[in-house]
Amino acid sequence: MPDQTVPATPAPSEALAEAAVPDRTYVENKPPRGLYVRVFIYVIATHVLLAMMSLVVIAANNR
Repeated sequence: MPDQTVPATPAPSEALAEAAVPDRTYVENKPPRGLYVRVFIYVIATHVLLAMMSLVVIAANNR
């Protein structure tokens, strides 16, 4: 008995199913939505940090 567990030729129904679907290559032409969310959070966090640093500098200059 051979050790081969997968049939060498596909069943006729599988061959028809594979022939009906054209080969499509997956091309990701837009970044994932989570990337926009992370960039938005980083931009907001950077602006908040800069504003707080500016307030600290202004407070230090007034003393």
